[in-house]
Amino acid sequence: MRIYNSKTHKKEEFTPLVPGKVTMYVCGPTVYDQIHIGNGRTFVSFDMCRRYLIYKGYEVTFAQNLTDVDDKIIKRAREEGKEAREIATTFSEAFIEQMKRLGVLAPDIRPQATHEIDAMIEMIEGLIKKNHAYVAPSGDVYFSVRSVETYGNVSGRNVDELLVGARIEENTDKRDPLDFALWKAAKPGEPSWESPWGAGRPGWHTECSAMVHKYLGTPIDIHGGGSDLIFPHHENEAAQASACWDTALANIWMHAGMLRVEGEKMSKSLGNFYTVQEVLDKYPPSALRLLMAQTHYRSPMDFSFERLRGAVAALEKLQTTIQNLRWFATQDTQSADKPLISVVHKNGDNRLEKARKDFEAAMDDDFNTAAALAAIFEVQTDLNKWLEDAQPEDCASRGYACVAADTLEELLSILGIEAVHDSDDDSESENLLTLQEILARYGELCDANTVPKLLQALSSLRDEARANKDYATSDALRDELIAAGYSVEDTAAGTRIK
Repeated sequence: MRIYNSKTHKKEEFTPLVPGKVTMYVCGPTVYDQIHIGNGRTFVSFDMCRRYLIYKGYEVTFAQNLTDVDDKIIKRAREEGKEAREIATTFSEAFIEQMKRLGVLAPDIRPQATHEIDAMIEMIEGLIKKNHAYVAPSGDVYFSVRSVETYGNVSGRNVDELLVGARIEENTDKRDPLDFALWKAAKPGEPSWESPWGAGRPGWHTECSAMVHKYLGTPIDIHGGGSDLIFPHHENEAAQASACWDTALANIWMHAGMLRVEGEKMSKSLGNFYTVQEVLDKYPPSALRLLMAQTHYRSPMDFSFERLRGAVAALEKLQTTIQNLRWFATQDTQSADKPLISVVHKNGDNRLEKARKDFEAAMDDDFNTAAALAAIFEVQTDLNKWLEDAQPEDCASRGYACVAADTLEELLSILGIEAVHDSDDDSESENLLTLQEILARYGELCDANTVPKLLQALSSLRDEARANKDYATSDALRDELIAAGYSVEDTAAGTRIK
């Protein structure tokens, strides 16, 4: 497996620090608002990476923080006349809920910044002792950027060039304009904690470094986030780790590309700003994931509702193929001997094995989900063609159909895409009531007491009626099934009810 390392700007063979185990950290949100679909794209991308690593047999320890103390949280709290803690709690819960809806696996470790102050203070003390940080007269604590020779390695930036054309805030407490805050002295009305330098709160860059070291140790295998975090956030994280613990923070740095809406930057002022919540209120989560998977995680993604509707249609076709395969696998007309159905390509490779190999080859190449999806769509087309001529009398064909459905479901699940239609309890209840009415009408013809058995019985009755040229009964059964909300297809294997 090869992974693109943002630090070295090239794909590298992935070799975990501990064989068979992977430590992975992805920067979480600052919880001051609902997350937007750009945030969602980043978290879905790394969820797919994590799922694939698990599929490959790695024991993955995945951590993601919640930044629940920050200038943006404090600002919103003031605007709404609430406590910062209340704002942070509200949107932390909202984030967790939206990730669950989007099918993102919960992290193994989810540290909250406000619960990890001691670890941050310990790190800052270590940096001060090693002369990589200093306490300003105001009580702020700053990191000395020029004290670390490797500063700029993650982002590929030169320290001296950073000042050219940059907007540097005026601050007489700083020894160097590039230095950044590790600890901010308390201000009236702001949340604060006691420290050796007085009451205050941690700087944004301080949080992740301390939490990575506490929960995963340093270095870790993979550190991820959006490409907007490369500088200064990830650069500053790496500098702190190098200065405090004399080690790299991560061996591989991964960054997801930004999301644009119909070619433009997403912005509330442009009216093209969408939250994950409002999109998932209208579209299936798996369709949104499928759309996101169509673009490689490092590439910018262009979002549009037209493309999302296309993903919905593609998802439904995949789900229908799987349903057709599972239905075919249950058919057995017990007819005379039939020749075995060929299930191999001209090159002799089983199409399912080829699909899996192509899928894995794509994912092994820096988690190329777009190419992995192409492998799935290719075998889906092959299977649909195979179903057109396959005969259920051949038990090998029925077994193959079952394995094919399982394979499609498994490959899709690695991308976190559900292969079954979302169900609606109310509509199911309505259909069940209608079917009970059918049972009352045709009850003397079968002893089915469940919907699946009833459908199978009705299908057999209709096939028998057609075979006997009793088209009145056949049509009546079809009409009743259609009225119940089902479609009826006449296939070579008999009646197909969906």
